[in-house]
Parts: sequence; structure tokens; C-alpha cells
Amino acid sequence: MGPLEGRLAVVTGSSRGIGRAIALRFVRAGARVAGCARGRRAGSFLDDLADDERRRCMHATCDISVQREVARFRDEVQSTLGEPDIVVNNAGIVARGSALTLTLETWNEVLASNLTGTFLVTQAFLPAMKSKHGGRIINLSSIAGQVGMAGASVYAASKHAVEGLTKSAALEVAAQGVRVNAVAPGPVETAMLTRFTGGSDEAKAGLLGMMPAKRGATPEEIAQTIVFLASDKARFLTGQSIAVDGGYTAQ
Repeated sequence: MGPLEGRLAVVTGSSRGIGRAIALRFVRAGARVAGCARGRRAGSFLDDLADDERRRCMHATCDISVQREVARFRDEVQSTLGEPDIVVNNAGIVARGSALTLTLETWNEVLASNLTGTFLVTQAFLPAMKSKHGGRIINLSSIAGQVGMAGASVYAASKHAVEGLTKSAALEVAAQGVRVNAVAPGPVETAMLTRFTGGSDEAKAGLLGMMPAKRGATPEEIAQTIVFLASDKARFLTGQSIAVDGGYTAQ
């Protein structure tokens, strides 16, 4: 029996990176998983599952920044697998650019994905959690949501907002037995890190050199923390943001 045995989890951005690792870790912990992603490889986490595991999971294509697509995804999850016990708002994008040079188009795109998408997915699945007096919502923040980040102002702004949404939503639904928390990773060894550093090995090495652990996290290390937050071991933990950053924010 895994720590999430019999639970149904929704994971956005499940096609790669952290989201894919979360989906796979959830399945191995006994959960059924409904994943979604914007691109064509929305179901790639299913490829690593055994046939019996795949039968209790699903995937869908969904742009979480579009309300009608989120509503369609919610309806598909409910009709196929039921009401979720866990929602992980993982999907997001990163963009570089200072506050002086950033275009409005990029600003809107990042906020739509990282903040509006988190809000829309939360709003879509939260009523059912309140009705059954239980649920867990876990939002992916970033250490950029806890400290400033020169050259990535819109990304930092979006993640600071996710932290505020997390704390406020947690207060609003605590009495209904729903827990809302965030995980704030430091650099993680994914394609997003490569994009953030412009594909430069030197830039990546410089960034990781700033970390006390002198390395980035693996997606699986982030997923392990999220499994803990989704489990009954964290049943009195809500409104928190846990930095999984190798000690960076402790400096």
C-alpha cells in the first residue's frame, strides 16, 4: 500500500520535467493520475507505466490559461476517473527580461500560464473538494517567488503571486478540510533550466555555483516533496511554501 493508495491526482504540465516526475511518482505511490499538458506529448508519462497502471490513468491536451479548456479538462476527469483528491498546479513557463526591457506580450504570456492557469485550475476543482470536506492543492512556486531575481522580473512576479494565492486560498478553505501548499524549487535539471540559461554551459555552471549544494535538484527530488505534501503525513500543514533548493534561501 502506497501513501496515496486509492487517491486521484490531477497534475498539470505532466508531459515532461518536474510534472512528468510528479505523475510517475504519484502512480508508484498508489494514486490514479489525470495529467494534462499544452503540447502534443501530453501523455508521455503514460509511456513508462505498466498496462494495469495505464488503465487507471488518463491524459489530455489542455491550455490551462484558457478557461473553457480547463472546464473541458475538469469535466473529462470527472466523467472518466471521478473527483480528484489532489491537484498539483505544476504547468508554467519561464522568460528572461528585465523590468525595463520586457515586452508586454511576454509579461502577459508568463502571467497567463503561471498565475492565471494556477487560479483557473484551482477554481475548477476546488468546489468538489470542499463538498467532500477534503483535498490537497499543491502549487509549484520557485525560489524566485521568495526572493528577487534580476533579469527574470516577470517570472519572479508570477511566482510571488502564486505564493500569495497559495496562502490566501489556504485560509479560505482550511475549515472545509482542504489543504493548500506550495513547493518552491531552486534550479532543477530540466529543459526549462537550459532555456533559462540560454543553452550556455557557462551560464548554467555559474547559476549552479551559487547554490550551497553546488548542483541543481533532480525532478524526482521535487516530486518526493510533493508526495509528502499530498499524503496524510502532512495533514496539518497548510498555507506553507517549502523551498527545495539545496540551502539557497537559507543564506
